[in-house]
Amino acid sequence: MTEAAELHRPQPGASSAPAPLLSVRNIEVVYDDVILVLRGLSLEVPQGAIVALLGANGAGKSTTLKAISGLLKTEDGEVTRGEIVFDGERIDGVDPDRIVRRGIFQVMEGRRIVSDMTSLENLRLGAFTRSDREVGRDIEMVYSYFPRLKERTGLAGYLSGGEQQMLAIGRALMARPKMILMDEPSMGLSPLLVKEVFSIIQKINRDLGVTILLVEQNARAALSVASHGYIMEQGKVVLDGTADELRDNEDVKEFYLGGAGDQRKSFKNLKSFKRRKRWL
Repeated sequence: MTEAAELHRPQPGASSAPAPLLSVRNIEVVYDDVILVLRGLSLEVPQGAIVALLGANGAGKSTTLKAISGLLKTEDGEVTRGEIVFDGERIDGVDPDRIVRRGIFQVMEGRRIVSDMTSLENLRLGAFTRSDREVGRDIEMVYSYFPRLKERTGLAGYLSGGEQQMLAIGRALMARPKMILMDEPSMGLSPLLVKEVFSIIQKINRDLGVTILLVEQNARAALSVASHGYIMEQGKVVLDGTADELRDNEDVKEFYLGGAGDQRKSFKNLKSFKRRKRWL
């Protein structure tokens, strides 16, 4: 492990009792005071783990991340029931900048890098909550994971999609987070780049001890790096288990891992009905 990586690693707590770093407890989320999106959702993320949050479009995965990171307010949404506990303290209702300072950084869907700033300036932007003098060392640590970024000295808007995703993850690391929320990191990337990005995610988790909650449409890729997974439908968790358990589950194979073969086309309506009856 590099010196910068050791510096970055979150220090373990004094208590040896196993407790989740993040607990989402029976939350409901409403948009515009009328649209109920999350319906009693609960999940836990252990310290140092990679946990996958899977589900179809519209299931509420991104809303879950925004509820955790405090970004619901930007879209007229709010947590109206339940609680979110991070590192022993409730964070539902806390402003996003304070949540970043407590150790959570979200990598948004679509990267959201600042295109008219350079890669280096984007990385420095990720350290906006910090006042220490180690920013330069952490930039070199990011370059050790993403050497291409060091070579790209122009505006970030000219980076490829894969390089922009690397920059978004690197910017998150600059905040020295205890936990990163990643929303669809494979979106728009080639299969080769997807494999590379997920390999780096796994390496960051292993080297730096950063806990990761991963929202991903590519269930196969997500379960290849996660230790545990949750499956969402219609705003709530309908199934969870270890990554191996989910990979071996016949429903998961059929609906998320492409294991249904030709039957999926022939029995789409019937199987959707069976899934709703079993899970909902």
